[in-house]
Parts: sequence; C-alpha cells; structure tokens
Amino acid sequence: MDRNLALEFVRVTEAAAIEAAKWIGKGDGKKADGAAVEAMRQRFNTIDFHGRIVIGEGKKDEAPELYVGEELGTGNGPEMDIAVDPLECTDSVAFGRYNATTLVTTGPKGSLLSAPDTYMDKIAVGPTARGVIDLDASVRDNIEKVAKALGKNVGEVTVSMLDRPRHEGLIQEVRQAGARVRLITDGDVAVAVATCQEESPIDMLLGSGGSAEAVLAAVAMKIMGGEILARLKPRNDEDRKEMAEMGLDDKTIFTSEDLARGDNLTFTATGVIDGPMLPGVIFNPSSILTHSVVMRSVSKTVRYLTTYHHEE
Repeated sequence: MDRNLALEFVRVTEAAAIEAAKWIGKGDGKKADGAAVEAMRQRFNTIDFHGRIVIGEGKKDEAPELYVGEELGTGNGPEMDIAVDPLECTDSVAFGRYNATTLVTTGPKGSLLSAPDTYMDKIAVGPTARGVIDLDASVRDNIEKVAKALGKNVGEVTVSMLDRPRHEGLIQEVRQAGARVRLITDGDVAVAVATCQEESPIDMLLGSGGSAEAVLAAVAMKIMGGEILARLKPRNDEDRKEMAEMGLDDKTIFTSEDLARGDNLTFTATGVIDGPMLPGVIFNPSSILTHSVVMRSVSKTVRYLTTYHHEE
C-alpha cells in the first residue's frame, strides 16, 4: 500500500479523535460517538480510494455507525476493505475515564474478515508467547504455557480482560491459577497491542469483546509479531442468522491471519483520552495536539506521530 495513502488514514482518525474529545466528561457517549463517526466519514470521502466497510461498530451498541457495506472515498484508486471503530471506549469519553481511541485498519479487497457486529471470545499474547496459546485449552494451561515462554513464574503473569459480569468465572480461574488480573472498563484493542510492547505489564488478553475489535487488533498484532485467536460468540438468533448468511459459525477459531490476510495492511489509531497505547487529545489556546500510531505490514514499521493542528 502506498505510504501516502496510509498517512491519509491518520488524518481520518485524528479528525474523529478531535471531535470525540470535545465530548469528554459530558455524559453523552452517543453524541461523542456520533461526532467521531461524522468526522471520520467526511474525511474518508476526501481520499482517492474505493473503500468498503467490512466490519465495524454501532449495531451491537445501538450507536451511530459506519455500517457494514458502506462505501467510502472518492471512488478513484485502489479497492480496499476497511474495519473501523470510530470511538473505542465510548463510555470512557462520556465519563472522563482512562483510555479511548479512534481506530481504522485497511487492506486490499478480501483481506479483512467480514462479520456481524457481535462478540468474539479472544486470547492474545505478544511475540515471545506466540504459538503456545489455545482458545480451547483451560485458563490454567494457557497461563502456564505463556509463563514458560516468557521465562516468568505463573505468579508474575498479568492477564487483562474487560470488567464485565460475564467474566466473573474467568477472573476466578485466572486467580486460582495463581496469575494476576488487571481489569479494564473498555478498550481491548489497546490491551491486545500492549501485550506486544516490552515495557507493558500486560502479558495476555482473555475474554469476550467486540468482533470489530478482534479484526482491528489482528492487524496490529500481525505487524508487531503477536498473536490473537478468536471465535464468534453470537448474542441471539438475529446474530446467528446474519452469521449464517455470511457463511460463518460459532465453532471456527480464527487466527490473526484469518482475521487479516496478507502483508499489505495498515493499522491507524489516534488517542482521545490517555491510555496504554497513546496519549489523548490536548486542547491548547492556539492549537490542538494529537498523538497517533501508524503501522504498515508491508514494511513492518510502527510510526508514532505527534501533530499540532492550528485552528483559524
């Protein structure tokens, strides 16, 4: 993929992050999400490419959305798949909590998994533990294998997951295995990426979360050398019907390569509120400061950008 096109996608996430950040702490997540969606759509439609949303956010959360099947761009240029989360951690923005980002991944047509906006069971680790995890194995077995791969005692392994009632049993299993638990209110993409960062205290991501986030994380994990495994977890008959229409089931385990195929992918994110992956938007008297990351699989590069936006 042309590196200039990859940098155009940074402008998309920056625009969405700035608009979402204007709603920090105001108690209205849907308006924050809607602002991010509209900014993202407008910016996408100035770029010379023919994009199509294959997986995104909105339906599951009854929020504004860039819908699956929506076409973006000027229509001139390469055909591309897009996976988006215009505002990951909507509640974090609404209530001024830690960690929120705007996210976009792209690849050639047919490269990204197209799936309903539902849930997936997930397990993710960084490069050192790649190849030892198994979504069907017990929590204890996975933790012990990851500990061995990392050269740690089990008691030194930190497992992160979303703080949700559905994870109460999983939390107990991690603790019974002797490992540490770090709960997050939202934002499992940033946590999946954190497993690939040497300076991060997170060793493993476990639990169920959004299907769009699994695809988004898979692109970053591939570029950074980590691994994510995921399996669709439909909420209801409507999800199952939609999955069947797309040729999907709730038994197949998707690898990183299944979720994001090939080596011509991009991952772009901009921080809205400070989190484990990026600092948030800062409003200065004469400018707005954003922090973003751009990853390209073809070159295996991870670039961090600090940008000053000077307003008229």
